[in-house]
Amino acid sequence: MAKPRTAAENKAARAAAQAERKAASKERRTQLWQAFNLQRKQDKRLLPYMIGAFVLIVAAAVVASLLLGGLFTMVTLIPLGVVLGALVAFIIFGRRAQKSVYRQAEGQTGAAAWVLDNLRGKWRVSPGVAATGHFDAVHRVIGRPGVIFVGEGSSTRVKPLLAQEKKRTARLVGDVPIYDVVVGNGEGEVPLSKLERHLTRLPANITVKQMDTLESRLAALGSRAGAGVMPKGPLPNAGKMRGVQRTVRRK
Repeated sequence: MAKPRTAAENKAARAAAQAERKAASKERRTQLWQAFNLQRKQDKRLLPYMIGAFVLIVAAAVVASLLLGGLFTMVTLIPLGVVLGALVAFIIFGRRAQKSVYRQAEGQTGAAAWVLDNLRGKWRVSPGVAATGHFDAVHRVIGRPGVIFVGEGSSTRVKPLLAQEKKRTARLVGDVPIYDVVVGNGEGEVPLSKLERHLTRLPANITVKQMDTLESRLAALGSRAGAGVMPKGPLPNAGKMRGVQRTVRRK
């Protein structure tokens, strides 16, 4: 039986937890500030849009408070306008930063795998289950829709890989739906910036428990991609924004 902690030990544990939370909060603020400076240098319209949105919303709140009259209305609406204006400005920053990340990553080796690795929600991602020597790759995703294969690279080389993986997988998953997606800007392809939205809009066909069963079953298939042909992810400029993107989402 574990020995109960003393009051001093409990106090030390609380202090350590508080210090850890403060450190994490400081790290997030540092990441956001770095991201803002990076985006500001790359995007000349960022500051005008953020400042314009903030001023417009605060001005609307001031005008509304003057028209409605009353001290209580002014005290309520103006601070609300300041908070709302700051929130909208932050949303503008997050959206434009995210678009910048996708622009930098698009067309680079491993960009689709990077997007899949940052999916929000309960997704089970296995990058590079099949690949070619030309850095074309197929990634497997297990989610509520079923099994999804995402291919990136030359469509003429990726499509046969997708067909092979779907055939191999169909033998094990039974009636579970299998989808395939080719990332790109051609006809019938899904742009990198819309990949997450495309996956989240697929219908929910299986439960989380079935996802766990599928993941265990498909693990036996392994990967047919050698270490030398596995995509290494997008170039560093986009990679640096990965933590930033997660920080923006948490805010």
